[in-house]
Amino acid sequence: MKTLQRIQAIVIKELTQFKRDKMSFGIVIMIPLIQLTLFGFAINTNVRDIPVGVVDHSQTTLSRALLQTVRATQVVKFTEQYTDLPSAQAAIATGKVRAVLVIPPDVAQRLARHKAVGLETPPSTNEQTSRPLAQWIVDGSDTMIAAAIKGLRAMPLTELLKSPSNRLTPTFAVALFYNPEQRTVVNIVPGLIGVILTMTMIMFTSAAIVRERERGNLEMLITTPIRPMELMLGKIIPYMFIGIIQVTIILTLGHNVFDVPMNGSLLQLAAATLLFIMASLTLGLVISTLAKSQLQSMQMTVFVLLPSILLSGFMFPYEGMPMTAQYIAEALPATHFMRLVRGVVLRDVDILDMTYDIGWLAIFTMVGLAVASFRFKKNLE
Repeated sequence: MKTLQRIQAIVIKELTQFKRDKMSFGIVIMIPLIQLTLFGFAINTNVRDIPVGVVDHSQTTLSRALLQTVRATQVVKFTEQYTDLPSAQAAIATGKVRAVLVIPPDVAQRLARHKAVGLETPPSTNEQTSRPLAQWIVDGSDTMIAAAIKGLRAMPLTELLKSPSNRLTPTFAVALFYNPEQRTVVNIVPGLIGVILTMTMIMFTSAAIVRERERGNLEMLITTPIRPMELMLGKIIPYMFIGIIQVTIILTLGHNVFDVPMNGSLLQLAAATLLFIMASLTLGLVISTLAKSQLQSMQMTVFVLLPSILLSGFMFPYEGMPMTAQYIAEALPATHFMRLVRGVVLRDVDILDMTYDIGWLAIFTMVGLAVASFRFKKNLE
């Protein structure tokens, strides 16, 4: 009986202590709510409204009707128009669009052949001359995006043809760039760099200031002439080398074991990676200045990691998320680094052509350092 009473006393004590820890209690409630919201609303493998461009060499009523027919599927959304193929391919490389529809000047003749062949029941020699109406050029590095656009290859054109179409000749030809074999590992390995760096960098620094407080070193730091900004920089620089080691391991194994191509410049990849490491470390420092214990810092880290992994485009296409989820994703450093690392590694993009993502990471780092320094100074006061 006394044993049960003692156990009951400990249980009551733990529940009371947990109730007083408002931060932990709030995180316990918020984590399942966020996971349910992300998986229920934001995560969607049925991709819609993929941003694509068009190169219309025909410029006719028929070509515009063809675009309208494709748009009606709601799989793609035409956001850009280009006059030549090189500029369209450059837009795919930089990630401005995920695919481009190239309409040839003889689209009317091709449509007539489709209609003629579709009216014939037995195979005929006309099938030899029947060609696809147009061609999709697709960024194949994202297998979900590529699969969604490949689904348009045999799209029926009953409204345009006014009769059954040719079942043997596809409506569109599809050319997959950067990952023609559609190997998932090609897309996963570069993204894994962002996920692992996010986990380790935030986790390491989120407990940095809290650890000093719990060990009694904070009072010693107060007596030194070190400034808050100097302390913040001193905290993140050692972990930058750890991040570089992790990236080297992932890329080396990915290239040698899984045959992931390395098409871009290593120097440019190093520059983008260092910027992302600094952004992640400063985010961890901000968490460290907010948390009151290492347990709280770990809980807040998990709170940040979940959307960073699920909304960054690592597992699920960014284009398949609702606008609210996309706004949240844009605020996360991992989203911008996913675009940069896949652009450099898979598509050989110059990072200067992706100034939005580079600029955002740089601004995030500077603001994060300023906030962490201010919070640390405030804690000292």
